[in-house]
This record gives sequence, structure tokens and C-alpha cells, in this order.
Amino acid sequence: MNHHYDVVIVGAGSMGMAAGYYLTKAKLRTLLIDAFDPPHVLGSHHGDTRIIRHAYGEGRNYVPLALRAQALWGELEAATGQTLFRQTGVISVNAPGTTFVEEVIASAEVYSLPLEVLTADEIRYRWPGISIPDSYRGTFEPTSGVLFSEACIRAYRSLIEASGATLLANTQVESIAPEQNGATVRTKSATYTADKLIVSAGAWVGKILSRAGLALPLAPTRKAVGWFEADEALYGAERFPAFSFNLPDEQYYGFPSIDGCGLKVGRHDAGQPVDPDQMNREFGVHAEDEGDLRQFLQRCMPQAAGRLKQGKICLYTYTPDEHFIIDRHPEFAHVAIAAGFSGHGFKFSSVVGEILAELAATGETQHDISMFSVQREALQGK
Repeated sequence: MNHHYDVVIVGAGSMGMAAGYYLTKAKLRTLLIDAFDPPHVLGSHHGDTRIIRHAYGEGRNYVPLALRAQALWGELEAATGQTLFRQTGVISVNAPGTTFVEEVIASAEVYSLPLEVLTADEIRYRWPGISIPDSYRGTFEPTSGVLFSEACIRAYRSLIEASGATLLANTQVESIAPEQNGATVRTKSATYTADKLIVSAGAWVGKILSRAGLALPLAPTRKAVGWFEADEALYGAERFPAFSFNLPDEQYYGFPSIDGCGLKVGRHDAGQPVDPDQMNREFGVHAEDEGDLRQFLQRCMPQAAGRLKQGKICLYTYTPDEHFIIDRHPEFAHVAIAAGFSGHGFKFSSVVGEILAELAATGETQHDISMFSVQREALQGK
């Protein structure tokens, strides 16, 4: 068996699986290695759904990537015949003094995106299931909505496997060794070499790269999400949007009840720093797993604070500034890194895959990724 490839991808979750697809389209011989069997419940992509927004409160520089990602998700739907996106719209509700809404409005203006700016009265009238003070306001983006995250990964995987690329699932990488003209990747059972290497292993990127001599300030964090029995007339996906709430000291996000699954909600801030190999993945071991979510619903969506239908634990991997790392290795230009997506990365995984494939194929990308530099000041501990 030939163990040499044009590109080896370490980590075949959302970003790695997308990169694998675009590399196979470019006719590069590609090996994907994942410690689990994607899609799976041990990383950052499970839980059925993710929000995709275009008017971007985290910074207007993300907007071109969000729009390209949306287009690529549409292409993936067409290529597979699967429904991967549902246009529910996205509402952002903001307490006085929060800056998120200002950047949402600014990014919509800069890129001429459809966006409604709403008073508290207008929000409560349109969506009677929302209870907020008069001083709050919000924005509604009608063209955004919900991605079916696990279905997206399965769709990419089906195309990758049909193309003849190699995916090694349930295979843990023990070490990577970048070299001047390639890289060596070792698992328990085999050694692989490649001309180019992509490291996109989610919460495990820090461990993998540190063993190869590159330390990055990445913080894997345990996050809880819950699905709650809700009034379907108020919160069903036919009439209720995906949402984010930026409260004075808390941030929440969630989804309408899709096909009667219950309203899904998670807390975007907070969470417990963890070692992803040692963490407790049982929902409810911390009182705040359900407690934070329920108190938010009781306050802001009281008719959705019903019986807990299910709860799950996933992972964020934060950078200090909560911006991504998408770059080439500072010493080995043929090694690309995708990491630190800080809880808002999944929507971009289609375009991140495209970027990683371009970096591996040509060393350059058509997209502006300068803000995601691995050598930016925020990552240097200064």
C-alpha cells in the first residue's frame, strides 16, 4: 500500500471534511484522518443545527466569507440533492449598551444586506413568544437561517468517498512532523507522508501542534445545549426564527422547534475550560447545564420553558480575541492550520474548506484571511 499522498488532513470534522471535498475536486490525492467517525458527538459539529448569519456582529470583515459560504452550501445541496439549509431568518435581540447590534447594522449597510431594525414593541408584536423590556431593540435578517450541521458533513463525506479519496475514521494521530519538503503523520498502525498537510482537528489542534513544536493559545471549553418543550404555535419553524440574545452579562442563541423537536437554546458565553480527552460529556452534571438555559427561557421566552426534551454537550475552542486561525504554519508554508473557531465557525466551514484546499494546492487563497493570521498580536501573549 502506498502511504504517500499529495495532502493529508488531520481532523475530518466540519473544516477538514469540506477541505477534503475541494481537494478531491482539484484532483489531488487526499487522505483524511479522524480520531472518531464523522459526523460524531465528540467534537463541535453535532446537535443537528447551526445558525448562518450574513450581517455579522463579530465584525464586518466576516461578511464576504459568510456570503461565499452560503453560496457553497447551496452548491453542496445541488450536488447531493439534500436539504442542508432552511431559511428561517435570524433575529438578534440586544440590551442597551451592547455593541453587537451596531456591528450587525454596520455590516448590513456596508454590504447592502437585507436587514430590519426593530423596536421592542415591533419584536413582541411579530413574535409574541418573545418577552423583553421596552429598552431592548433588535435586528432581523430574513435571508439567513439554519444549517443542518451533521447532514452537511455527511453530504461532504458522501462526495469524498465517491471520488475515491481515503478517509480513515476512528484513527488517532499520534504525531505530525513537518519537514522542509513535506510532512510525516503517524498513527498507531501506520506512517503516512504527504507533500502538504492540513491540521483541522477542532479542540485537539492545540495538542497536536504543541507536540510538533508550535504552541497556540487555544482554550477548549465545554458547552451545553438543550431542547425544551415549547408552544409550537409560537415557536415552530414555520413562524419563529433562529435567534441570538445579547443581554447585559450573558449571550444566548437558539433555534425554532423544527418538526416538533422543541426549541433549542445554548449559552454562547460562559462554560468550563476542559481537556477534550478528559471532559465529562454528561448533560446535567453541572447545575448550569440546564439551569442557565431554563432561566433565560423563563425570562425571555416563557412559553418555551417547558419540559427538557434532551440535552447535549459540545465544545468551543476559543482564541484570545475570538477570531479564527486560518493560516499557514509560520515555519512550514506547506502546512495549513484551521483552529480556534470560538463558537461561531461552523457556518463558514464550506468556505474554510475552500480556503484550505487553495492553500494546499497553490499556497495562496482568493479570500482575504489576513485577520486570521497565526502570527497576529492577540495570539502572542503580549
